[in-house]
Amino acid sequence: MSMQQETSHMTAAPQTNGHQIFPEIDMSAGDSSSIVRATVVQASTVFYDTPATLDKAERLLSEAAENGSQLVVFPEAFIGGYPRGSTFELAIGSRTAKGRDDFRKYHASAIDVPGPEVERLALMAKKYKVYLVMGVIEREGYTLYCTVLFFDSQGLFLGKHRKLMPTALERCIWGFGDGSTIPVFDTPIGKIGAAICWENRMPSLRTAMYAKGIEIYCAPTADSRETWLASMTHIALEGGCFVLSANQFCRRKDYPSPPEYMFSGSEESLTPDSVVCAGGSSIISPLGIVLAGPNYRGEALITADLDLGDIARAKFDFDVVGHYSRPEVFSLNIREHPRKAVSFKTSKVMEDESQTFSVI
Repeated sequence: MSMQQETSHMTAAPQTNGHQIFPEIDMSAGDSSSIVRATVVQASTVFYDTPATLDKAERLLSEAAENGSQLVVFPEAFIGGYPRGSTFELAIGSRTAKGRDDFRKYHASAIDVPGPEVERLALMAKKYKVYLVMGVIEREGYTLYCTVLFFDSQGLFLGKHRKLMPTALERCIWGFGDGSTIPVFDTPIGKIGAAICWENRMPSLRTAMYAKGIEIYCAPTADSRETWLASMTHIALEGGCFVLSANQFCRRKDYPSPPEYMFSGSEESLTPDSVVCAGGSSIISPLGIVLAGPNYRGEALITADLDLGDIARAKFDFDVVGHYSRPEVFSLNIREHPRKAVSFKTSKVMEDESQTFSVI
């Protein structure tokens, strides 16, 4: 199935029409060494079917690569699924047998990191020669995390970011990330990092990423409201970075049918074709210009050419952790070490005593 494609190109000098769409682009003109073609994927998970979702991801990646994309960003929880509308039948002080079984199925759809699904994603990135940013549900034992995985164009798994603060009922389903997974990767196409959905509203997290020099700020999300674009535009202006926001476009039929899967409070009013997540994916320049999107019409590959020179142009006006900071007034400390519930420590003395004891 061929995806709807939107492709936009902005020259170094900002155009007055930030929404203009160009179906074809001549990449030979100008200094292409500073131009990165990026795609945000707007598509739904195959819910409860991780192998089929991986197959779909490869088809989308192939199409983006055929269009010349060097960087492809997928939505929040694309692998494993975003459990929109589900309550897992939770109430304070109460759970149900069906809710527990819903979690069992959701847990089974998640992936281990590292694991075979990560290996397959790495092979995809290598096959299509793209930098890949993928939203997944990560499984560590019996705790799940909303995570973003990063791969380079040679198929190397660069690392991950775990969502620091799940929103509302997400906190009952997903664990919390810590400061050890707030990476910004220095790559030949720019410094790349990610924040997921509403943690983009956390000023301290954004500031940490700005301080690490982020240039291509990926924002996988589940928020399809029109107000989301304002947040993304603000971050692009604040950070002097490109912002690539990818969301799913989902209809009711993209989730299992009732009673297996229920949209709490709205199931009776939904038809199979009812839109339950309208997308709104977009790409925004450091100057606050919307280069592509937002798209609310359906599944799509939304593409723009990023002129990395725009970063310097924007920071001439405002460098949030540079000439526009006031370190003598404000400071921020980031604890980057992993936070583990249980730590095992064995001193050298204890090891020596153990060895001595075993000899006796």
